[in-house]
Amino acid sequence: MGILGLLLALVVVGLLAKKQLGVVSGTAPATQAGVSAPVGMPLQQSQQLQNQVKRSVEEAMQQKRPESPDQ
Repeated sequence: MGILGLLLALVVVGLLAKKQLGVVSGTAPATQAGVSAPVGMPLQQSQQLQNQVKRSVEEAMQQKRPESPDQ
């Protein structure tokens, strides 16, 4: 019974490890239309994401706000 439990635990750990490795090396994450997924090392991905957010904020700031009916 002890060896069977040990083998069962080993199988479960192996399946979990395989699942995690599949997530890490799997397909690229889904993105919004017009936004590319960061590619490369984690530092590069972070910098790319920061640049995308910065561009998005700058574009939002450039857009004209609708005028309020009170004016």
